[in-house]
Amino acid sequence: MHQDSKLENRPPTVSASDWIAAWERMLVKEKSFSRARDALAAERRRMPWMLVDTDYRFDGPDGAMSLLDLFEGRRQLIVYRAFFEPGVFGWPDHGCRGCSFGADQVAHLAHLNARDTTLAYASRAPQTDIARLKARMGWDMPWYTITDSFDADFGVNEWHGHNVFIREDGQIFRTYFINNRGDEAMGTTWNYLDITPLGRQETWEDSPEGYPQTPPYKWWNWHDNYEAEQAAPDPKWVEVSDAGEAAFRNEDKA
Repeated sequence: MHQDSKLENRPPTVSASDWIAAWERMLVKEKSFSRARDALAAERRRMPWMLVDTDYRFDGPDGAMSLLDLFEGRRQLIVYRAFFEPGVFGWPDHGCRGCSFGADQVAHLAHLNARDTTLAYASRAPQTDIARLKARMGWDMPWYTITDSFDADFGVNEWHGHNVFIREDGQIFRTYFINNRGDEAMGTTWNYLDITPLGRQETWEDSPEGYPQTPPYKWWNWHDNYEAEQAAPDPKWVEVSDAGEAAFRNEDKA
């Protein structure tokens, strides 16, 4: 593809003031879209839960594991069914190109973990092959081997998808499922949290009463510093985040 090739039917060239005016018209629609997305996430948080009463088993780096083990002690779990196994294009050197495309976009997991949420990948490939693939591709997410009907029971035996779970009083519940083009948006901490029952857990969100929430910006951190600031954020960051929160509130009113 030549970089200097001309596009047919491209938009017109305009002055700076006309460009700003066009951008501001689009911004109205952008804000409407953002608020609609937030409203959809709020509806997700009110979806009914489905009890998971089957003892699903997985293989992990250290041996057999239960679905509960995949939570790694956190409250929420997102399991992405990735296709890496015999019969899938790319085997044994690579996983599915689409699944691999998504894996390359996964944000640093420390930020998701800070919201009491674990992301895990699951395939039918043996652990030795999964470890080899992760090392080759530079992926860090926990990745388990499916050993039973988990994929068929949760709609991901023939196609990729994210299943969302929460644990409460020793029980596990399925709360949401997203697949097909919905998977295209996955990768950022925000989009992962938006499909969970607790959401981003920030005070501006429309969540049921009693759900955990903290002020926006305050909990953000460097990915290697969350444990150091578990008690309280750095005072300097409080000052900076107060300004950010104020701007957030003003922007939301616009």
